[in-house]
Amino acid sequence: MTVHEHVAAARERLREAGLRPTEAELSARALAQHALGWNTTQLLADGRGAAPTGFDAAYAGLVARRARREPLAYIVGRREFWGLSFEVSPAVLIPRPETELLVEAVLQRFPDGAAFDIADVGTGSGCVAIAIAHERHAATVTATDISEEALAVASRNAAALGVAGHVRFVAGDLLAPLTGLFDVIAANPPYVVDRSRPALQPEVRDHEPDVALFGGGDGLQLIERLVNGAPALLREGGWLMFEFGYGQDLEVEELLARSPELTFVELRRDLQGIARTAIAQKRQT
Repeated sequence: MTVHEHVAAARERLREAGLRPTEAELSARALAQHALGWNTTQLLADGRGAAPTGFDAAYAGLVARRARREPLAYIVGRREFWGLSFEVSPAVLIPRPETELLVEAVLQRFPDGAAFDIADVGTGSGCVAIAIAHERHAATVTATDISEEALAVASRNAAALGVAGHVRFVAGDLLAPLTGLFDVIAANPPYVVDRSRPALQPEVRDHEPDVALFGGGDGLQLIERLVNGAPALLREGGWLMFEFGYGQDLEVEELLARSPELTFVELRRDLQGIARTAIAQKRQT
């Protein structure tokens, strides 16, 4: 069989396993490239030839894992975010495109060359902290996570992407390990409602870390703690920016409106028009 024939067979197997056609196609191709060490151009150009020795068994094993609904990113060990390639493992949430809204919001308020202190709370793979450090070399970046395993992944990503000296990683629950004052606190906290677990895709429900996903009975437990605790760690005029879940925008606005120290500024929406990121500012006295 040619490589292309293997990919076609894998695509059909993945569709039978419940993947949507586009997901099955992407996964079949990406796993072939991973097994071969090829890029997309090589797969298109050389895939018409016979599969190299050893490819059949290696590829079959990867496809079997994907058919069991293991996330593609965990199988290949990488995920792109902000144009950068991040190591990922089951210890960390897989970075999503909508989280780039958080990075954009920070960069728009702190232009290139600006010196500012930022805390990325619940950093996971480090994608937000590292993307900001990559773009704003004068920033002092602190990243926290409750999981030591996640921090190990994030530290490796910082080293691989050339910002190890610009990001400080500290272990602890939410805001607890932070000391001093910051110009901005950014977070992608767990916000999935606990009862939503059965409805989640198997890739998420069965493989991504619960500690990074679930936010209690209403999905807002961690967000409420963040909103209540952040003002004490922000300078006057400092910013709180965080991601939240689909349909939680009204609750988030009401939560921020009740804060005696924060002023709600705006919600950022993704390409589908879904509100994803909240921005608030500490009031100046």
